Amino acid sequence: MILTKAQYDEIAQCLVSVPPTRQSLRKLKQRFPSQSQATLLSIFSQEYQKHIKRTHAKHHTSEAIESYYQRYLNGVGKNGAASVLLELANEVDYAPSLMARIVLERFLQEHEETPPSKSVINSMLRDPSQIPDGVLANQVYQCIVNDCCYGPLVDCIKHAIGYEHEVLLRDLLLEKNLSFLDEDQLRAKGYDKTPDFILQVPIVMLCPLAVEGHIIHWIESKASFGDECSHHAYLHDQFWSYWNRFGPGLVIYWYGFIQELDCNRERGILLKACFPTDIVTLCHSIA
Repeated sequence: MILTKAQYDEIAQCLVSVPPTRQSLRKLKQRFPSQSQATLLSIFSQEYQKHIKRTHAKHHTSEAIESYYQRYLNGVGKNGAASVLLELANEVDYAPSLMARIVLERFLQEHEETPPSKSVINSMLRDPSQIPDGVLANQVYQCIVNDCCYGPLVDCIKHAIGYEHEVLLRDLLLEKNLSFLDEDQLRAKGYDKTPDFILQVPIVMLCPLAVEGHIIHWIESKASFGDECSHHAYLHDQFWSYWNRFGPGLVIYWYGFIQELDCNRERGILLKACFPTDIVTLCHSIA
C-alpha cells in the first residue's frame, strides 16, 4: 500500500489521541477501511515508538521510578489480582512492557544483593515465571501480553514476520529462476553488512513511467511500512552502503511506504511494496 505524505499524516494524526491498545487499532481500521490491517498496524507501532522515544527520559528519573514502584506496591497491597502495572502504564502513557521493566529492576535492586544485569532482566521478561515473586510475575506477564508495540512477545512476532517475508522473497526469486546469494552466504564470504539478497545475474526492472529500465543488483526485504523516519535511517545505515558496495538495488516495503520517499531511483535505490513482475535478467535484455 503506497500512501501519499498527506494520507500518511492523516493516519498519524489520528494516533495522537488514542492509547496503544488493540481496541484503538480496531477503531483505526474502521476509520480507514481502505488500508490493510498490516499497514495500519505497522504505522501504529512506528508512530507509538516515536512517541515513547520522545518521552522516555521523563519516565526514568529517580523520582518517577520511585513513584511508579510505590504505586505498584500500594496497588498490589490492596488487590494483588488487579492489573496494577498495566493500568499504571496506561495512565502515565508509557508502554506496558517498559513499565514492567522499570518496576522489575527496582524490585530486584531492593531484594537482591547485587544489581541485576541486563541479561537477567531480559530473561525474566521473556519468562516471568523466573521472577522470585508470584504477584510481580503475574503483573509483568499481564504487561507483556497486552503490549502491542514493545516487549519480548512483540519482538518474537516481528522477527517471525521478517523471516517469513525473507522466505517469501527467496521463493519468488527461485520461481523466476534468478541466481542469488543470501545474507548468510555473503557473511560467510566475509561481508559484514549486506542486503538480504545479491543477484548474481543483475535484473532490469521495467518502469512504466520511463523508457529505459532500472538495473538491480540487490534486494532488501522490509516487513514494515516505510515512513520518513525509518526510511531515512535505513538510507543512512544500510541502503547507501549497499549501493556503494554492490551498485543499484531494490527495497521492498511489504506493508507500503510514503510515495514521496521513492525519489532516489535515478541514483540507484528503488522502492516497491511488492515483488516486481516487470523484470528481465540483464543477459536477456542485452540479447
